[in-house]
Amino acid sequence: MGGKKQKFHKFIENLEIVSAGAEGHSIGRYDNQVVFVKYAAPGDVVDVRVINRRKKFLEGQIIRFHQKSPQRIDPFCAYFTKCGGCKWQHLSYDNQLQFKQQQVIDALERLGGIQGFEVLPIVGSSETTAYRNKLELTFSDRAWQLEFDANSDKPIPKALGFHMPGQFNKLLDIEYCHLMPEYVNTMQRGIKDYCITNNVSFHDIVKHEGLMRNIIFRCNTKGEWMILVSFYKPEMEHILGVMDYIKHAFQNVVSLVYVINEKQNDTLTGCEVILYDGEGYLTETLADKTYKIHPLSFFQTNSRQAKVLYDLTKQFAGLSGHELVYDLYTGTGSIAIYIADLAKKVVGIEYVEEAIVDAKANALLNGVSNCDFYAGDMKEVLSLEFIEKHGKPDVVITDPPRDGMHPDVVKKLLEAAPERVVYVSCNPATQARDAKLLAEKYTLVKIQPVDMFPHTHHVENIALFKLN
Repeated sequence: MGGKKQKFHKFIENLEIVSAGAEGHSIGRYDNQVVFVKYAAPGDVVDVRVINRRKKFLEGQIIRFHQKSPQRIDPFCAYFTKCGGCKWQHLSYDNQLQFKQQQVIDALERLGGIQGFEVLPIVGSSETTAYRNKLELTFSDRAWQLEFDANSDKPIPKALGFHMPGQFNKLLDIEYCHLMPEYVNTMQRGIKDYCITNNVSFHDIVKHEGLMRNIIFRCNTKGEWMILVSFYKPEMEHILGVMDYIKHAFQNVVSLVYVINEKQNDTLTGCEVILYDGEGYLTETLADKTYKIHPLSFFQTNSRQAKVLYDLTKQFAGLSGHELVYDLYTGTGSIAIYIADLAKKVVGIEYVEEAIVDAKANALLNGVSNCDFYAGDMKEVLSLEFIEKHGKPDVVITDPPRDGMHPDVVKKLLEAAPERVVYVSCNPATQARDAKLLAEKYTLVKIQPVDMFPHTHHVENIALFKLN
């Protein structure tokens, strides 16, 4: 006979929210189970509807407040909870920073099993709105509507905005986003209105028809803009009309480009970028280094805070001018070039070949001659033969994507045994996993959390490991 089946409660009353958790959730406890609740705050007492039941936890949605946390503030954006972009707008920025720092500590201690490291206070962003330098919006032939009357004679409005959380086919039309400089809203509304007025079709993501797909805005700290428009088909009359409108309607657009993306997804990998007007790139300056940013290049999306992150990374590396540094996951070489003046030589490795082309160009642009860059799969390029050829690193800086480092890469680091490893991470969980593997030969000395994205749950962390 099996055990008694646990009763599944669809509603939980008077749930006390006790802490903030990962991925923007807050945490309550019910019947010896963790309950993750979005848009809650520690100190709330709420009734929740259970929307997902997992083996080890529940997921709930607030349906009623009994008590609101004193940590709550009024969100400044009308789209809060709808677009899914800023999950912590209801918390004061000081509290956000506190929760992010604790998130990093908890990951390293609980997932990594590491104790005794120094925790430097999290560095907050000097700007908590208009801090992004990149924004991508999607066109749709129908906007998501909270209330929709199927019998109405009014046409369904078109949308330029964000996908609803977890809903690839539902798009939230937005008039205003607070995350970029205000001029982005003037431009995106102008482009949408031009397309409607001139009968330029918006894409249907299900049927895959309609011309206008996506638009990416990028800006630098000088107030210059790059605009990339993604079209579905080569309907050149409409394409040239849209591009000409943008060229003449808006100021300080120094790079105007477009792609034709006939794939059934919005990724632009493999699409030819066509220059319509201006330069084929945007430049950004961090301290005394200047970087060319091409339309499909990765660059930190908070430029001012990127300088803070790179300065702290340089400090953690502790360079004296005599070290051979390996920069893993170097991207377009931004960190490698930034720290090159304090190193004897920097070797950058990156799996995206186009990024390495940009890295070499950026090194040349800055007159940096002691950086070498190599493209390929990290776990294959970083071999014993590679290390024998280029030299055993004294310091390794690694800044992997959210998935962290491949176990084979960690193994190669352990074999190479540099004196210091500086690990820059955008995902505390995978950093903790890798830290546990590095603990075979390394001691985690200290960490420095850095907030790059106010009002979101995302946090960067710099960790310094020293060889035992």
